Amino acid sequence: MKKIMLSWLALSATVVSFSASAQFAKPEDAIKYRKAAFTVTGAHFGRMGAMAQGRVPFDSKIATENAEIVATMAKLPWAAFGEGTDTGDTRAKSEIWSQNAKFKENSEKFQAESLKLVAAARGGREDAFKSAFNATAGTCKTCHDDFRGK
Repeated sequence: MKKIMLSWLALSATVVSFSASAQFAKPEDAIKYRKAAFTVTGAHFGRMGAMAQGRVPFDSKIATENAEIVATMAKLPWAAFGEGTDTGDTRAKSEIWSQNAKFKENSEKFQAESLKLVAAARGGREDAFKSAFNATAGTCKTCHDDFRGK
């Protein structure tokens, strides 16, 4: 049953990511959407970070649950970086639009690394989890450094 639910959630996220740009009536709606997606991602990523940094004991089940959510959420915010969403309540840098190929490449790396993180968490080996976590965190840092203002 859990696999069915996860498959449904992944499919839903994929459908949402393809149709997201069409669903925003106003640019500020898109900005709110992507900020919400990043907030949820950050909350679950932070839970894993505590394990990766040894602040809480590693628990493969909890790491897997959080990694699966991050991998699903990793698909969502990108469609909300459409035309007109470069101003307003956002820290998005103009480089997102002027260097869009690089931005897209970074988003794809984050998505790919988040899937590796799921596999590592499921594997139950703390060292593999930490390595995958750090690689995924690195993709976040790169994108923040290049495309997110203060």
